Amino acid sequence: MKITIYSKDLYTYGAMLVGGILKETHKHNIKLTKDIKNKKLFLKSDIVILSLYSTLNIIDPVIKETIDYLKSKNIKIYVAGPVSAYPEIILNELNVDGVILGEGELTTPEIINGSKTGLAYLENGEIIINKPKSKPDLDFSKIYVPKDIAAQNVRGANVYIETHRGCLGHCTFCQVPEFFGRDIRSKPIELIIEEVKELKKSGVNRIAISGGTGSLYNFKNTVNKNKFIEMIENVSNIIGKQNLSVPDMRVDYVDEEVLNAIKNYSIGWVFYGIESGSDRLLNSMKKGTNSKKNLKAIELAKDCGVKVAGSFIVGHPKEKEVDFLLTKDFIVDAELDDVFVSAAEPIPKTELCNEVLNTKMDENPTFISHNGPYRRYGLKENEARAYDLMLHSEMWKSNPRVITTNLSKVYLDEAKMQGSDIRKATELIFKYRDFLI
Repeated sequence: MKITIYSKDLYTYGAMLVGGILKETHKHNIKLTKDIKNKKLFLKSDIVILSLYSTLNIIDPVIKETIDYLKSKNIKIYVAGPVSAYPEIILNELNVDGVILGEGELTTPEIINGSKTGLAYLENGEIIINKPKSKPDLDFSKIYVPKDIAAQNVRGANVYIETHRGCLGHCTFCQVPEFFGRDIRSKPIELIIEEVKELKKSGVNRIAISGGTGSLYNFKNTVNKNKFIEMIENVSNIIGKQNLSVPDMRVDYVDEEVLNAIKNYSIGWVFYGIESGSDRLLNSMKKGTNSKKNLKAIELAKDCGVKVAGSFIVGHPKEKEVDFLLTKDFIVDAELDDVFVSAAEPIPKTELCNEVLNTKMDENPTFISHNGPYRRYGLKENEARAYDLMLHSEMWKSNPRVITTNLSKVYLDEAKMQGSDIRKATELIFKYRDFLI
């Protein structure tokens, strides 16, 4: 059977893994593409699977138009990926045959053969949701490696690989526990090695290890530092220290051994989800940490010779002006090597989504007009805070940059783009609030 998998914007690991299973284990003719405008490729398919990761993908006019065109040609279409956590919205917005629920490695081959286990679909105007029976172990066949994978750039890497799945956290803004669960499922080291060799053979020269929190690899009641270190050492030996990053870490799952391994076997960076300098807001987000612990983890990484990037969220419906000022103070104290700022996004089925749905629009920073120093730009309050924090962080990084007119414009455009996207996403969840509350 000819199956085309569309992976929006980038080749995600999930799309490559399902593609590999369908090709290697089930012997289907598989194509994986990022180009939704290539209708000739889709028209040669018996089945098209759209791997989507963002609420905004559901209302993307190009995706909608392509689906309608392919349906007019009697091509069967399924949606998969993280957006499958909210099939009610998809089935109301997109003219597809069904939504493949969860991770899909086990269910997709069976759904293609006619099974409805793990599938959500419309029947006589009613939404039917058949949950998958179980979550897969990470020991499947080879991933499908696209020919142009080496040209891809995802935060500096050609590809992110998943050495494990699941997250122990309870962060209110995060969909990972909903989609992947809280149990840590790890891939055997020998299969990771085989995968990295295959990627290198295909021209990949920069790999990032994903999984949410790198040091949770092989977690069994506690961090298994020996297995984590063994794993990144093996990957480093294949791809090279300067070509490996293990970016995403929780501040409560690092210590000197973990950080020294990151220094010795990778490019020597960690990425902490700090989110806010306000303990009140961190507690509301259920981060399980506080500003003091965050500063301590940053200091420990620096002492180990590891550079630290931090991410921050602004425009949370519970963020007050004092919380935002505390975040600015934290950035001064932390002197991070890099900073990423994002406006709070209400991903359906998260606690943050429920908070947004229970907040009046005229009280939500996403919709409140900014009347402060940036009002001449016509920004909403979340956009103004994002822009302000981006500018502020540049002055307090370990290597500060001068704020030029061009740099200021880059950050202003970024803040406006985020604000526009999040308003659209928020309006969509309000449209379907009866399904989400």
